[in-house]
Amino acid sequence: MILVSGEALIDLFIGTATATGFPAEAVAGGSPFNVAIGLGRLGRPAAFLSTLSEDVFGTFLAEKLAESGVSSSYIQRLPNVTTLSVVATSPSGQPQYSFYAPNSADRALTPEALPAELPADVNAIAAGSYALGVEPIASAIETLLRREAGARVISLDPNVRPRVVGDLSAYRERFNNLLAYADIVKASDEDIELLYETHDLAATARTWLRRGPKLVIVTRGEKGPLAAFGDTILERPVPKIAVVDTVGAGDTFHAGLLAWLDANGLLTPQGVAGLGKAQVTTALDFAAAAAAIVCTRRGANPPSWDEVERFIAERS
Repeated sequence: MILVSGEALIDLFIGTATATGFPAEAVAGGSPFNVAIGLGRLGRPAAFLSTLSEDVFGTFLAEKLAESGVSSSYIQRLPNVTTLSVVATSPSGQPQYSFYAPNSADRALTPEALPAELPADVNAIAAGSYALGVEPIASAIETLLRREAGARVISLDPNVRPRVVGDLSAYRERFNNLLAYADIVKASDEDIELLYETHDLAATARTWLRRGPKLVIVTRGEKGPLAAFGDTILERPVPKIAVVDTVGAGDTFHAGLLAWLDANGLLTPQGVAGLGKAQVTTALDFAAAAAAIVCTRRGANPPSWDEVERFIAERS
């Protein structure tokens, strides 16, 4: 089972202003939440470790997890409100976010509320985004990863949200410290540029490898993913599609990567450390196909395993 920890929120998509106002649509979101949904849709055993509000939005989020087969065993419900993220999509399909999250439920997980131990069937933990930089959940996740490192695969995605975490230097320091616990890091080119003010993605990936991870993947939009492992830098193309928007694409890529590794018996610390070029290539192509499918839909709407296989077969 893959345990995903981090924020869960409501994305409020707004369109262009008209004479009658702003057309809007509320959907379930949050980067780690999307990863959990993606894993469930891909048929992999998954659970979500976080705190959800007792309000109607919190119930809506819990229902979405259940619909995708994600276990609620590690979810706590609190009276705090649900975070609201207002998403305006640019003409190129790139999302722009504004967050409304005072004292919200998704950042309320404390170290003391963590499960005392995890069952043996939890083989991996995925965490990321602004939950790594807001308290108390940031301390809770750090405590969990430090405790479980080495026993289970740890996969991180910074998915930087400057407007939420505030001090990027403090966020960068915390993320750098977390690298010592990680086996996998998945990041975007934008994440690296925001955190380190560099466009040298391969150099950053190699630096991360020296700090502990065994596999680093950088997504680069239409340029395709770059993977660093051992002494190898591997680049792969992405499918050509008509983009509706890119909301949830990176999260679906992360879910697709973990799902492929899990389905092939490689989502263990030893399995990740021993990955070869052929395995990484196939994993990247599967994850990129899953992300491409999401980009043809509005919002974060991950595909099933069969959908990804059909998508790949149609382009082979």
